[in-house]
This record gives sequence, structure tokens and C-alpha cells, in this order.
Amino acid sequence: MEVRMDGKKVKIFTRHNFFRGFVIFALGVAFALSYVLFVTPNNFAPSGINGIAVMVQDLVGFSVGYLSLLINVPLSILAFFFINKEFAIKTFLFCIAYSLGYLLFDNIDLEAFKYYSEGVDTIYPVILAGMACGVCYGVLYKVNSSTGGTDIIAKFVGTIRPEFNFFWINFTLNACVAVASYFVYTETGDNGQIVYNFKPVCLCLLYTFVASFVGNRILMGSQQALKYTIITTHAEEIANDISNELKHTSTRIIGYGSYTKEEKGVLIAVVNKSQRVDIEKILARYDNTFSVAETANKVMGNFRVVKKQAPPPQKKDNKSSD
Repeated sequence: MEVRMDGKKVKIFTRHNFFRGFVIFALGVAFALSYVLFVTPNNFAPSGINGIAVMVQDLVGFSVGYLSLLINVPLSILAFFFINKEFAIKTFLFCIAYSLGYLLFDNIDLEAFKYYSEGVDTIYPVILAGMACGVCYGVLYKVNSSTGGTDIIAKFVGTIRPEFNFFWINFTLNACVAVASYFVYTETGDNGQIVYNFKPVCLCLLYTFVASFVGNRILMGSQQALKYTIITTHAEEIANDISNELKHTSTRIIGYGSYTKEEKGVLIAVVNKSQRVDIEKILARYDNTFSVAETANKVMGNFRVVKKQAPPPQKKDNKSSD
């Protein structure tokens, strides 16, 4: 079956799409489980729309599963028409899985598995829940999806005002949730006076930080490398050592010193992060060598040898020229 998405024909029922859909659905269910086990038993609101849903549940008893669904369905429709159809469908699938999973787990006896910190070591369930959220962030962003809520709002604002940074918009929205939690999770003093506490705010910000850190590591960690720019008078020897010992090639450029006006070789080499010590040992063998190391957040390209077809043989002209 084919449908048109953003002006292109896209096949819906393929093995690849089915696998991605299964992964997104499984992440939604796992995300719901992390809320039931670590978030709701410990009186703090995580980031985003789901954090608002948790606070509403604590105040009036309306289930997180239902409220998340009521908020994310119209947001997904908004994303379908104004952002990206594929993004909207995948995000909607995650939100459905999360809401159904939460409603299921909330009606199952999981008391033996819930983490009740009793206000003593609340930082641990926050870290565990933040790590679960970070895994969802990292995997979902890789497949053009999201957890819904503030992610959709931030992306929509970005389409209208491209100069606004997506992550800053998201941070601002999450900061509003953190501030709201200050007025929700209160205690009553001995004289009946309401006592406000900054602890829920700190826990919300910690949750956001852990989720963002883990998500970013999943997004960029497997694709990071080290880029070395090497200026040397031994370009040939160093290039050979990098090729023979590290099994990486390099790009050689001819450069000139601004002060000495001498010609020098400039090598650009990209190696694995685990090979940092090895390449620096190679550089230490040679004098008149200077290098700069940079982190390459993403490495792309196809370095396979592509066989070129030989040109068709030309017909010989038997006529001799005078």
C-alpha cells in the first residue's frame, strides 16, 4: 500500500516500517512502565506534557494515561498538517502505546516493583526514570519521531519561527513545568500553613538533564570520532604509519608556513575515539610536527571502491593520415 507524504509516494506496509513501528510501540510501553514504577510513587513531576499530566493526577486524580492521550491526539493532528506527516504518525503511535501501557500497568499490582523513596533518596528513581526517557529520546529522534507533548510544540514553533532554537524552546517549556511543580507539591505545616518546597523543582530539572544527556549520547555516541589536523615535514611517513597501524587513510594537503614561508604537509585524518593514544604515539615519533585534535560529532560517507565500467573499445580507423 502506498500513500503520499509531503509530495512523495511512501510504502506503508513494508518489513522495515513494521519493525520501526514495533520498536516505537515497545518504547511507548516501556516509557509508561518507568512512570508507574519510578515517577508517580515519588511526588515529583518529570518534564514536558507528561509532567503536567502527573501533576493533574496528583491534584484531582485524573489518570495520566487519559490526559496524555487527550493532549497528544490534537497535537499529533497539528503535526500531521503543519509539520511532517511521517513524524506525526510515528509520534502518535508512541503516544498511543504510552497511554495504553500506563492504563494497563496502573491497574496491575506492581507494588513489589515500585520504587518508593519515602522522600529520602528520591534522586535514584529520578535518575532511573530520566535514563528511560533518554533512551526513548535517542531512539525516537533517530527514526523521525518523538515522545509528543512539548516536542511537537517546539517543532511547530520552529517551523513558524526558524530562528528559534528547538532545544531552547523545549527547555523553556520544561522550565515552566518545573516552576509549576513548586506550587503543586506542597506540604501542610503544624499550624496548617502551606509549606512550599524547592525539591520537586530540582528533581524535575535533574530528570530533564539526565534524559537530555542520555538521549544525546545515544544520538551521537556511536557516530563520534576524532579528527586530527597534522602539520608536519614528515607527511609521507606519518600517513603510512596511520594507514598501516590504525587502518585509516588520510587526506594530504600542501601548506605554507606564514612565518617561515616553508612548504609543509598538512594531513587530515579521522580515527576512532579508542585510537587516540595510538595516533598520538605515531605523532610523537617525528619532529617538526604539530597537530590539532577535534571531536567529529558525526561521520558520514561511503569509502567503498566503486568499480567503474571500462569505456567501450574504440573502433580502429584503418585509414592512414597523410
